[in-house]
Amino acid sequence: MASQRRALFVVPIFILACALGGGLLGSGAQRTGTPAPSTSDEDINSSLNSFGQVYDLVEGNYADKISPDKGIYKGAIPGMLRTLDPHSNFFDPKDFASMREEQHGRYYGVGMQIGPQPRTAKTMVIAPFGGSPAYKAGIRPGDIITVVNDKRVDNMTTQEVADLLKGPRGTNVQIIVQRDGVEKPITFNIVRDEIPRYSIDSAFWVKPGIGYININQFTETTSQELEADLKKLGESNIQGLVLDLRNNPGGLLQEGVAVGGRWLQRGQVVVSHKGRAYSEKPYLAHGSEFGLKYPIVVLVDRYTASAAEIVSGALQDHDRAWVLGDTTFGKGLVQTVYPLSDNTGLALTTQHYYTPSGRLIQRDYSKMSFLDYYYGRRAEAKDPNDVKQTDLGRVVYGGGGITPDEKFTDPKLNPFQIAVLRKNGFFNFTAQYFGSREAKLPKGWTPNEEILNQYHDFLMKQNLTFSEADWTANHDWVRNLLQQEMYKTAFSLEDSRKLQVVQDPEVAKALEALPKASDLLAKMKSHSEIIRASSK
Repeated sequence: MASQRRALFVVPIFILACALGGGLLGSGAQRTGTPAPSTSDEDINSSLNSFGQVYDLVEGNYADKISPDKGIYKGAIPGMLRTLDPHSNFFDPKDFASMREEQHGRYYGVGMQIGPQPRTAKTMVIAPFGGSPAYKAGIRPGDIITVVNDKRVDNMTTQEVADLLKGPRGTNVQIIVQRDGVEKPITFNIVRDEIPRYSIDSAFWVKPGIGYININQFTETTSQELEADLKKLGESNIQGLVLDLRNNPGGLLQEGVAVGGRWLQRGQVVVSHKGRAYSEKPYLAHGSEFGLKYPIVVLVDRYTASAAEIVSGALQDHDRAWVLGDTTFGKGLVQTVYPLSDNTGLALTTQHYYTPSGRLIQRDYSKMSFLDYYYGRRAEAKDPNDVKQTDLGRVVYGGGGITPDEKFTDPKLNPFQIAVLRKNGFFNFTAQYFGSREAKLPKGWTPNEEILNQYHDFLMKQNLTFSEADWTANHDWVRNLLQQEMYKTAFSLEDSRKLQVVQDPEVAKALEALPKASDLLAKMKSHSEIIRASSK
């Protein structure tokens, strides 16, 4: 259920992430093959002349004034790229800067998630990041931002407010908020600082000896973060690992190779790619001291894409991990980033990804709209003509993402649960509950019957129609999600995420599947020993 709740919000974010960073090879990668024959100069010049004539007519005669930004950056170039594939993309200066910021994994500001308030569209604090300037200052989830540095923000978009909050490290920003239950506005004077955008949300012991690591995307710092987190856990003590790649839209190829390759034998292929103007290139694993000593279960879903599919596909093909969840997105196109003039950029699809066994990751998009490609119901992903085998001889299919070794489907949300989530019931109650109270709860706190009864009455006041039978049947669901939401205010966003993992039924299923991963690992060790013996 937790992943279904995330899915209500993840689709728009996933599409943006695919556009801004899903499967990037790097800036202006060097061609290694023989360039394919180009279209004749005469045809190109004819097409450019036709375009120039059309643009001149539009620019001179359209009912409203046409700016180059709208006519070229937002119109002609994106229109051309949309005829190619769903992932080639042009970045205007603002989007290009955002992409680079995402890849670097850091920015300067106050450190909090903000979004539009559902009822009024005013900018609301979703949650400050633990340890950030906003967190230390006492800003809370549910606070409505009204003024930033003497500027009223009531009619500004969330992005416009976010831009005001960002600024050079060490500079001051004044934020005025309205808090539920507090009559007067509250003023915060905050000093901006570097805000790391960690690509690893969580790394902790989900139970004794069993580690849990969630990678949310692949940025320039992901492999470094992974090494640091494994060192902090004490990798030599790991008896099993749950690697969570759900909702991971991908990112930098090199980081995906580094992450997947640390759990493989040195020299094993992690992924390869090839394209019309590029020769085939395999990327090899570097291995690690403890990386082959414990079983791994990888969690994937329909929003696991690109570099995350490289990792899950490599671990599956080499029988290094048991893959659990839903068939992944199927984004196996390589984008090479070309910086252009005026601080713009082009992410152009130049190659295709192939897993170590040789299966194609990319899903077919030739017979559907881009809207259906991202949002539509997916047909059977297996390509019967792209049949491969893992190192141990297990059959795997290409042409439609990574099919898990074991399917997991969350129970569907019932009408009561859908209604509560649509009302933003947990968030709104928590903001109201803590309003004028101190934002503290005892360690290990769980909602008691008194708090649950208060929440029951709150939902009724929100005109939510439900029976007492509905309430009783969903008692545990309400308690868990209310606890997760209240942890964001009383403790931190990170503590809430950890609690969500512990209560996640799919993580529980992954723990049950660890013996299957152990069996794969044992068979692979035996297989490797036989190969080594036969080669002597």
